[in-house]
Amino acid sequence: MREIQENNAVYWFDETLLKEPVQRVFEPEYWQAQQRVLGSAQGRGTTWFVQTETVAAALRHYRRGGLFGKLVKDQYWFSGWEQARSYQEFQLLNILIEAGVNVPRPIAARAMKIGPYYRADLLSEKVPNARDLVAILQEGPLSSEMYQKIGAEIRKMHDAQVNHTDLNIHNILIDNTDKVWIIDFDKCFIQQGDDWKLANYERLKRSFEKEVQRASIHYHANDFLQICP
Repeated sequence: MREIQENNAVYWFDETLLKEPVQRVFEPEYWQAQQRVLGSAQGRGTTWFVQTETVAAALRHYRRGGLFGKLVKDQYWFSGWEQARSYQEFQLLNILIEAGVNVPRPIAARAMKIGPYYRADLLSEKVPNARDLVAILQEGPLSSEMYQKIGAEIRKMHDAQVNHTDLNIHNILIDNTDKVWIIDFDKCFIQQGDDWKLANYERLKRSFEKEVQRASIHYHANDFLQICP
């Protein structure tokens, strides 16, 4: 990982993946001007999918959720560059990759200081030919073997002692080779011990149950038994 500090911003990036000027790649207008926008997705904000020289990538600007997010949309209290959410997620993804967990490769991260606050962005690899569990389960049920593969990937993440504080079925992808991926590690962290791991499973189970009502996914309570250890 290389680090560059310019004025009120710090950039961290992987030189093997990023060939474009790091100061430009966090601006959607840069990609639009080059006609290299592949698409977008709406969540708290817009995630842009762009084509870099090396890989397809997802560009995300960090935004607050909940009621407080309506007041302060994208500013966070600055307590040091390495405490920035973009830097933390960049580093955590690399730790997970080293542990053999299927997660997107981080390409570049930025933090920009504004007074006592900062804003942040992350450019990471777009998982190719993959869809989340909601989209897949809307079409039909998963096999027991696939639920077991999902469980195995979560256990690999837990073996690396990473607490995914927002583990839900939008954040689990399956690609066209039946490979399971876990995404969106904002606000996630390394935590020792095992007591917290059950909460990850419980959150995921609630996510399945919620999407049965909201998205009419093909899921039964017994399916979750294939995921849990």
